[in-house]
Amino acid sequence: MGRPKNFDRDEVLEKAIPLFWKRGFADTGLQDLEKATGVNKSGLYSEFRNKEDIFLATLMHYVKTSKGGEILSTEPLGWKNIENFFDYTLSNGKGCFAVNSMRELALLPHEAHSIMTEGRAFLKRMLAKNISVEKIETSPETLAGILLILFTGIAIEQNLKTGKALPAHKFKAFLRLIRDM
Repeated sequence: MGRPKNFDRDEVLEKAIPLFWKRGFADTGLQDLEKATGVNKSGLYSEFRNKEDIFLATLMHYVKTSKGGEILSTEPLGWKNIENFFDYTLSNGKGCFAVNSMRELALLPHEAHSIMTEGRAFLKRMLAKNISVEKIETSPETLAGILLILFTGIAIEQNLKTGKALPAHKFKAFLRLIRDM
């Protein structure tokens, strides 16, 4: 019979996210993960197969627990949710872990692409759902695609600025243009 584990899987994933976010997949080693999570190598290997498995679990955990989906699901649906989603994105000063990870797509395990694609598809559906309740002439799916590109750009920009929040007034002006389409 194996030893009981002395850690919570979700806590390990929460502690690994900032490390992968800052250093990326390629530049994060097992020793870095041990230090960040407080779990030794044998403990990590009792829960995960390898570094790739830890990264995939971390990415999946991030996508599933991200506040963005919660914000975009708030009733009543509409522009306010979209504004709140972008306010959250702008105010966190970090962008998005999944978008940040895209810069290493060629180095990531193949499953990472699927996780990112599904996460982006979910965001696009939620954006379109919020747009569809508004009276606009543009297709909600088309507009959601444009907003998803904006979201990606903001996340990349925030990563490049290393934690400096983007000016909210610039985004709000752009969103007004979108709403008036």
